Amino acid sequence: MERPEFIEVLGTEARLFADAVERAEPGTPVPTCPEWTVRDLALHLGTVHRWAAGMVREGRTEPVRPSPPDGLADEALAPWLREGAELLVEVLEAAPEDLDCWTFLPSRSAAAFWTRRQAHETAVHRVDAEAALGAPLSPLPAGFAADGVDELLCGFYPRRGTPEGFDADPRTLHLRATDVASAAWTAVLGDPARAERATAPPAAPDCVYEGTAQDLYLALWNRLPLSELTLSGEVSVAHRWREVFRP
Repeated sequence: MERPEFIEVLGTEARLFADAVERAEPGTPVPTCPEWTVRDLALHLGTVHRWAAGMVREGRTEPVRPSPPDGLADEALAPWLREGAELLVEVLEAAPEDLDCWTFLPSRSAAAFWTRRQAHETAVHRVDAEAALGAPLSPLPAGFAADGVDELLCGFYPRRGTPEGFDADPRTLHLRATDVASAAWTAVLGDPARAERATAPPAAPDCVYEGTAQDLYLALWNRLPLSELTLSGEVSVAHRWREVFRP
């Protein structure tokens, strides 16, 4: 996917998120984010949007801590969210390809990193907001969901290091999206922790995950139960990894 596609998804997901927040009671628990309410979730994502916009607009080369607002009224949450998302989209659209800015995952450019990361940050938390409402989840584009699996496996997973319990007991996973051509990955749970796109399954994977790109994406982000996927091989490995890996 290219930057304009990510920006389009970001705008759509941000609108859906604000709509869900507007419909929910602020004190409603968020089942996919234990100990958070809808208000907590809204403040988090709205703060991240403004933080990311500032990082890109100012070309910051060192990280700064996000600063949530003080005293924002519940009825002001949705308008505040929409305003922040519009600002982020504008900043990302204007960002030059050679942007010099801090990032925290591998990427071909800082502009590409921030556009991709904010689209996925927003999509995952939109799912959280809809889950809090008890509403059916809005669908994600399959190609975008597959890209999210790639970001998590090839970006976040190695950054977290060897999952607890797998350093002396390494395992190999194969993951395949059933609705996106060539969307497959191999992940090694061991030392070092690593994952890569796969052109073919490994010779003898310990566990295989299969499902739509959206179901893989949300299950790996702990937003869907593993029962939504087809697991084969040593299924206990998938459950062990879920217990110790928090992206």
